[in-house]
Amino acid sequence: MKRITFRRALAALAVLAALAVVTTTSKNTVPAAYASTGCSDATLTGNYGFIQPAGFATPGRDVTGTEVPWQVVGTLTFDGAGNVSANYSGALNGKVFTNQPTAGPYTVNADCTGSVSFTSGAAAPYTANMVIVGGGAELFGVSTGAGDTAAWDAKKQ
Repeated sequence: MKRITFRRALAALAVLAALAVVTTTSKNTVPAAYASTGCSDATLTGNYGFIQPAGFATPGRDVTGTEVPWQVVGTLTFDGAGNVSANYSGALNGKVFTNQPTAGPYTVNADCTGSVSFTSGAAAPYTANMVIVGGGAELFGVSTGAGDTAAWDAKKQ
């Protein structure tokens, strides 16, 4: 009996050792992912084309109202020092609007996340959180203001 128990324990130990070797040397393992570091306001400079392909908004930012479809396309211009301007066209519940200027501040964190807020012009008081990808080649954003439900993508021109 002792010999059978010892053999089973030895076999179990061999299996565990083999699994440990396979998991640490397998080519199919997923490498750890870490957030980028080193971004700042200066990471964003120049012109970006952006699209908000589909979203919803409550007209007049009235959060008690019924949300209606909202789509936007345009350009963003970042100065590298925390200021952004935009010009865009879009549609809100089927009503088309064009040549809409707006501007405001933006901030970028060291982990390449950030925020933008339009404080003047047609989009005021729109706010969004964003993440920088590709060293500033592209931005992904999501609305954070009351009455807005939308995501957007911007690519450096």
